[in-house]
Parts: sequence; structure tokens; C-alpha cells
Amino acid sequence: QVQLVESGGGWVEAGDARRLSCAASGRTFSAWAMGWFRQAPGKEREFLAGASRDGSAWRVDPVKGRFTISRDNVKNRLYLQISSLKPEDTAVYYCAAKETPYMGRFYQRPDDYYYWGQGTQVTVSS
Repeated sequence: QVQLVESGGGWVEAGDARRLSCAASGRTFSAWAMGWFRQAPGKEREFLAGASRDGSAWRVDPVKGRFTISRDNVKNRLYLQISSLKPEDTAVYYCAAKETPYMGRFYQRPDDYYYWGQGTQVTVSS
């Protein structure tokens, strides 16, 4: 049974920084490619950043410079560091996992991922 649990969300002010965490359990974390997504009210779930099995990171252009993804394969944790938060960053943030044999692969589509956390709400006030 794979379990992903996000934490670190909350109510923040514009300009603040926040680190989101995703605790993974149940299978071999190092065998998974990981991703962060978010979903704002009335919008589709969007990909933000991915971390391959070997720790390489990839982010979509709109969040480059503000969002940093990292993983700790010893602690079985995935992180998303967000700086200079904006009201438009308000959303539920999800981590996702996909078991893959490929060390350096990233996955961007929600359908690529097998496992999802329940999400953590980030609300940014202006």
C-alpha cells in the first residue's frame, strides 16, 4: 500500500516563502519518479515540477526561479520550496509518484502517475 502525505500548506501573505513536504511510504521511494501538481478552484490540475529517480529536477517555465523541487531518498521525502508567493499560487498542492525503471525520466501528465496524496491547501493573501 503506497501512501503519500503532503504537509506544509497554510495561509500565507504575498511575498512569503513556504516549503511543502511529501512523506512517502509503502514501497521503495527511490524507484519512483515524483511530481508536484496544483489545482486551483475551477481549473485543471497543472504540473509544476518533477524529480527523477536520480534526483534530477525539472520545472515548468512559469514557476522557474520561484519553485524548487528536491527529494531525499533516505528520508523518503519530496519537497517543494516556493518563494515570493503570489495570490495566483493559491491552490491545493499534490505530490504524485510513478514507479519507473528509468533513472533520469520526468513525467508531466497527471495520467502518468499511479499514486497521489490528498493535497495540502496553500492560500496566499494579497
